[in-house]
Amino acid sequence: MGRAYEVRKASIQKTGAAKAKLYSMYAREIYQAAKNGGIEPEGNPTLKRLLEKAKKDQIPNDIVKRAIDKVGSGVDETYTAASYEIFGPAGSTVIATCLTDNVNRSVSSIRAVINKCHVKMGAQGSVSYMYDNLAVVSFKGLSDEETLETLIEEGIDVIDIETEDGETIVYGAPNDLFKIKEAIIKKMPNIEFDMDEITMLPKEKVTLTGEDLETFNRLTEMLDEIEDVQNVYHNVEL
Repeated sequence: MGRAYEVRKASIQKTGAAKAKLYSMYAREIYQAAKNGGIEPEGNPTLKRLLEKAKKDQIPNDIVKRAIDKVGSGVDETYTAASYEIFGPAGSTVIATCLTDNVNRSVSSIRAVINKCHVKMGAQGSVSYMYDNLAVVSFKGLSDEETLETLIEEGIDVIDIETEDGETIVYGAPNDLFKIKEAIIKKMPNIEFDMDEITMLPKEKVTLTGEDLETFNRLTEMLDEIEDVQNVYHNVEL
């Protein structure tokens, strides 16, 4: 399987939380994006992308509206992005990313899970260097050759392009996500993106069995249950 399959699988793994948590996380992200870049989507690409994703994930309009209205009414909340790197059993690694209004609470929650699962917290950079931080955009309607030509014309560097089941998947630098989308839209104005996100993909995968796999599954499930945790990335072949 290609990397596109791995991205989809990671996407499924990282969105396994209950609806209440999903709604809460969207509210935080939308509020923070609007606070940082303004409440008008057309002038704030980050907010525009979040609103598009919220619609795809069927987030209720009132949750989206309340998050944006907070900014417009002057409500001041501060959310901090943080990531925690974990060494799991038998060579497995995990990166948990958070968006939180209380870093101490997040750290305490992460450490409680680590202690219960008898795994180890790593220092910043001790795990993440084994992952690629990539923008991933997928769609149908253009071949890989046409896509590459389109992106080159717009002066966008591409890390890789692959096709799978009639779908074209573009991998680029995280800060090129919006540029990639805009170039494709310019070529095909009515295109719909199956995926447009920034993700972490492991450079190498490991396979776990028996008790190691049970521990790993418990670890990722417990991390995903923490309210502040946005995403859980890992290097385990499932």
